[in-house]
Amino acid sequence: MSHKPRFRALSLGAGVQSSTLLALSAEGILPRVDYAIFADTGWEPEAVYAHLDRLEEEISTPAGIPVLRVSAGNIRDDALNPNHRFASMPLHILNQDGQAGMTRRQCTGEYKVKPIKQEVRKLLGYPYPARIPKGVFVEQWVGISTDEFHRAKDADVKYMRNRHPLLDMSWSRSDCVRYLTSLGLANTPKSSCLGCPFHGNAQWRNIRDTSPSEWADVVEFDAAIRQGNARANASGSRLLGEAFLHRSRVPLSEAPIDHVTAAERAALRISADDADVLENGVEDGCSPWACRGDADALTQDDFGLAT
Repeated sequence: MSHKPRFRALSLGAGVQSSTLLALSAEGILPRVDYAIFADTGWEPEAVYAHLDRLEEEISTPAGIPVLRVSAGNIRDDALNPNHRFASMPLHILNQDGQAGMTRRQCTGEYKVKPIKQEVRKLLGYPYPARIPKGVFVEQWVGISTDEFHRAKDADVKYMRNRHPLLDMSWSRSDCVRYLTSLGLANTPKSSCLGCPFHGNAQWRNIRDTSPSEWADVVEFDAAIRQGNARANASGSRLLGEAFLHRSRVPLSEAPIDHVTAAERAALRISADDADVLENGVEDGCSPWACRGDADALTQDDFGLAT
C-alpha cells in the first residue's frame, strides 16, 4: 500500500493566506503543488475575481500550476429561486417574539467543500459515486496562519489529507501580508461571498464606500431574503421571523455599520496589518475548510424557527 499522496492540491480561496501558499509554492520556497482549486460561489466580490486572474497570470501559470475553478452554482441566484434547492446561509433571524437567532450554515459545504471534493475525485480517477481504494489520497494544503490555528482541522474523508504549511512555518497573517507586499500583492482582498452574514462592520463599510454597485446588490439581496429563501417559502415552510444580513437585525441600508467596535479599535492599536479582526475576533474571510462561523451558526430549531 502506498503512503504517498497521488498529488498535492491547494485549496485556493484567493485571500491572503491561500495566495501566500500559492506564491511560496510557485517560488520554490515550498514544494510544488500540482493544482490550485478555487471554489466559486458565483457571488465573490469583483476584487477577488480580479485578484484571482492576476494570481493565475503572474504566479501560477509561469510556475506551471493550473488553477482549477469549480462551482456548484450561484449562491445569490439560488437563494432567490423558488425552483432551486438552496443550502442555507447563516442569516440573522429576528423571531416574532423578538428573540434573536441564526439559520443553519450549509452554504460552505454545498458551494465550497462539495465542488472541491468532486474535482479531487475526478482528478484521482474516481468520480462520484465510484469507490476510492484504500490508501489512495491527496495532500490538500489549507491556508491557516498561526493567529487562527484553532481553525485547523483534518479532512472528513479518507481520500483527502489536510496540511497547513503556514502553521509548519509559524507564519502569522502579518507575515503573509509582508510577503505578498514584497511581491506587489499588497492589495490582496479577503475571500468571502459579497453578502456573507458573517461580515463585520468594517467589511460592510468597505463594500459601501468602494463599490456602489456591489453595495446596491447586497442591499437588494438583504431586502429580498427577509422572509427566508424562496424555495422554502414556495414549499410552505415559511420562516417564523425575519431574516437579515447584518447582525443588528435591521435592514442593511439602515444598519449601524459606521460603528467602530472595540475589537476593531484594539486591532488598529496592535497593527495595521491586523485591522480586519472584527467583532467575532477572527479574520473577516471565508475558507472552505475552516469557516469562522462554525461556532456561531445555530439551527433554526434552536430558536423555534421553521426552515
